[in-house]
Amino acid sequence: MRGWKLAVTVVLGCTPVLGAAPPSVLSTLRAIHALGRSEAAQGLPVSFEATVTYYNPRDVDLFVQDGADAIYVATKQGADFALGDRVLVKGHTRDSFRTDIIGDSVTVLHHGVPPAPLAADFDQMIGAQLDCKRVIVRAVVRSADIVVDEDRHNLYMHLLMDGGYIDATVVSIDSAVPRDLLDSEVEITGVVSGKFDSKNQLTGILLQAPSLADVRIVKPANTVSASLPITPMDEVLSSYHVRDLTRRIRVQGTITYFEPGSAIVLQNGTKSLWINTQSEKPLHLGYLADVTGFPNATGGSLTLSLGEVSESYVQAPITPKPVTESELAAGANAFELVSVEGTVLTSVREAAQDEYVLLAGSHVFSAIYHHMDPADTQLPPMKVIPVGTRVRVTGISTVTYGSNPFQGPVSFSLLLRSFDDISIVAKPSLITVRNLVWTVGLLVVVLLMFAGRQWALERKVHLQTIALANRIEAKAELERRMAQLEQRRSRILEDINGSRPLVEMLKEITEMVSFHLDGAPCWCEITDGARFGDYPAAAHRLLIVQEDIPARTGPALGKLFAGLEPNVPPTGAERDALSLGVRLATLAIETRRLYTNLVHRSEFDLLTEIHNRFSFERHLETLIQQAREDAGIFGLIYIDLDEFKQVNDQFGHKVGDVYLQEVAVRMKHQLRGGDMLARLGGDEFGALISVPNRVGVEEVAQRLIRSFDEPFAIEGYILRGSASVGVALYPEDGTTKDSLLTAADAAMYVTKHIKQNTKGTHADQ
Repeated sequence: MRGWKLAVTVVLGCTPVLGAAPPSVLSTLRAIHALGRSEAAQGLPVSFEATVTYYNPRDVDLFVQDGADAIYVATKQGADFALGDRVLVKGHTRDSFRTDIIGDSVTVLHHGVPPAPLAADFDQMIGAQLDCKRVIVRAVVRSADIVVDEDRHNLYMHLLMDGGYIDATVVSIDSAVPRDLLDSEVEITGVVSGKFDSKNQLTGILLQAPSLADVRIVKPANTVSASLPITPMDEVLSSYHVRDLTRRIRVQGTITYFEPGSAIVLQNGTKSLWINTQSEKPLHLGYLADVTGFPNATGGSLTLSLGEVSESYVQAPITPKPVTESELAAGANAFELVSVEGTVLTSVREAAQDEYVLLAGSHVFSAIYHHMDPADTQLPPMKVIPVGTRVRVTGISTVTYGSNPFQGPVSFSLLLRSFDDISIVAKPSLITVRNLVWTVGLLVVVLLMFAGRQWALERKVHLQTIALANRIEAKAELERRMAQLEQRRSRILEDINGSRPLVEMLKEITEMVSFHLDGAPCWCEITDGARFGDYPAAAHRLLIVQEDIPARTGPALGKLFAGLEPNVPPTGAERDALSLGVRLATLAIETRRLYTNLVHRSEFDLLTEIHNRFSFERHLETLIQQAREDAGIFGLIYIDLDEFKQVNDQFGHKVGDVYLQEVAVRMKHQLRGGDMLARLGGDEFGALISVPNRVGVEEVAQRLIRSFDEPFAIEGYILRGSASVGVALYPEDGTTKDSLLTAADAAMYVTKHIKQNTKGTHADQ
C-alpha cells in the first residue's frame, strides 16, 4: 500500500533553462516577500515550510502561513490538504500583486492546527497589510447569495465593515443559505484575498472562508426581511444614509484625455488613472497636472472621484504605445494612450458621440469621439472614412468591465481626443458595387443628354428634370440598402464574438447574401455535408453561382451558393455578395471549431483519445449524485499496467506511447456503450461501470485483464503485457469520489502484490 496518508505530494511540470547558473533557493517567506517585482518575474526557486490556512480541492488556490508571513501558492486540484497541515512547498516565484508561488510540489509533513486568526479591520485589509493572512473580521451582511461555478455551489456575501465594503465567499455549500444571515452582524474567519486588475492593482477585498462553520452570527438582525413593510417605489431614497470617511488623495501625471464636466485621464509611465471630474475649465493634452480626489473602484478598475484639477503648464507629452488587438483584449493597457490598426466596418454619428466600428484580427471594437457639448446643434463635420479603409487609431484604451488577469479576453474600445487621432493607412479598393453603380448612372445621364439634343427645347428641359429626379431617388435607395447591409454585417460580427449557435449564424449569413442579391435564394454547404439556408426545390432551373469558404490553413470549409434567374445576365454584384458572405462564414466556422477543439482538449487525453482524469472525476461525481437520488449501484475499476516503465526504458518512449494507445483500444472494446474508460495519468486507467452487483463489476474487470492475453506487435517488437486491477462498488466500498478511488486503488495494490512473483511484460523482436 502507498503511504498516502503519511505524505501527499502534488507535482506540476517545470522545465529548467539549460546552460543557466542555478539561482540560490529561497527558504523563508520573509526572503520571498523581500523580492522586487522584476526579481519575482524571473521564476526564482523556493523551498519552504508553512501551515495550510486555506485550500479548495476543486480549485488551484492554496494559502499558507508561517508565523507572521503568509503567501499564495498555485497548486494542483484534488490534493489531500487539510486546514492546519504543515507542508513543504517547492516551486518558483511569480510576479503578481505581491510575489506568489507556482507550486511544483507540495508535500504534507504532518498534521497540525492552523495559526490563530488575526483580528482585522478594513484599513488594514485595504492597505494590503494582511494580504494572504488568516484573519477574523466582524461585519454586517448586506447580501448573501448562492453562486454556481461549474458544478460547485458557493456562498457569496457582500459585507459592511467599519470603514468600507468587502466581499466574502464560502466554498462548496451543500445546503441553502441560512435565512437569518441578512442584516446580521457576523464574525468570519478566512484568508485575505484581494481583487486585482491586469495591472496587478488592488480593486477590492475578497475574504475566502473554507466552510460555513467559519461564519458565526454574533448579533441577529433586528427584523426579518420578509416582515419589512412595503416602501413605495418613489420613496426608496428616504432610507438612504451614508457616512463616508474616505480621505482625499493627490496624484500627478500627464493629461492624455479630457472630457469637460465628465472625466480626465492621467498617465505616468505605465500607470494610468481614470478620474471623474465636474471641471469644465480648458485643459491641455500633454501637460503635467496635479489632481486631488477620492479613491474608488468602478467596474473592476481603479478610479478617482470628484477630481479637482490643477494644471502646471509644464509639457510632458506621452508617446502613444503601439499595441495589437490581442494586447488590448487582455486589458493590461486600460486607460493608457495607445495606437492600433484596424479596418473600418461602419461609422455612425449620434447626438452625443461619433463612433467608428473597426475590425482588427478577430476582434471587433469601437473608436469613439465624444462631442464636447452634445446640446450644440452645430456639430463639427464627422471625418468621413469609407468602409474597408485600413486606419491607425490613437486614443485611450477602455475595457467593458475591469481587466481581471484570471479571466479571458475582455471587450475594449478607444476614446479619441480629436478626429486627428484616426489616420488612413490604406484606402479601400476602388472596384466596389457602389462605384460601379455610380459609373453606370453617369453613363445613362450622358446618353440621355445626347438623345435630348434631337428634341425641342421644352422636351429637353422636361427630360433633364426626370433624369435628375431618378438620379436622386436611385442614390437615396442605394444608401438605404447599404446602411441596412452594414447593420446586418455588424450584427453577424457581434454574434460571432458571442455565443450564438453556428447553424443560426450561417443561416443569417445566407439571408444577408440573399438581401444583397434582391431576394435570390442563397444557401451554404459545409464539408461534413450539412446544408443551411434557402435551398430551392427547383434549383436545377436556376443559374447557380458559388464560391468556396476558405480556411486560414488547409482545405476549404465548404461552399456558398446563390441561385439566379437564367435569363438575367450576371452583373458582378453576386460575386461581391458571395465574397462578403464567405469571409464572414470562415470567421464564424473557425471561431466555433477553435472553441470545440479547446473543449475536447480539456476533457480527453491527447495520446489515447479517451477521457482524461478531469472528465473521469466529473463523471464519477455525477454518478454518485444520481445513485444517491435513485438508490443506484455502480462500479469503479482501477487499472495499473504492470512493468510499464521497462517498456519505455527498453524500447523507447515512442513504443511506450503506441503501447498505451493499443492498450486503451483493447480495454475500451471490453466495455459497453454507457461505460466510461479514462486515462488517469501515466500508466493508470479507470473505468466506471453500470452494474447491478459486485459480480458484474468483477466480470468486467476479468475481461479487462484478459484483453492483455494476446501479445502486442509494435514497431517490429512483440510485447507481452499485463495489468493489475482493483474494484470498488458504490455504496458498499464508499459514497464519495475520494473514498471510492481510495478503495479501488487499495484493491489494485493488493492484486499487484500477489502477482509480484509472476512474469511481467516482455518483448521479442
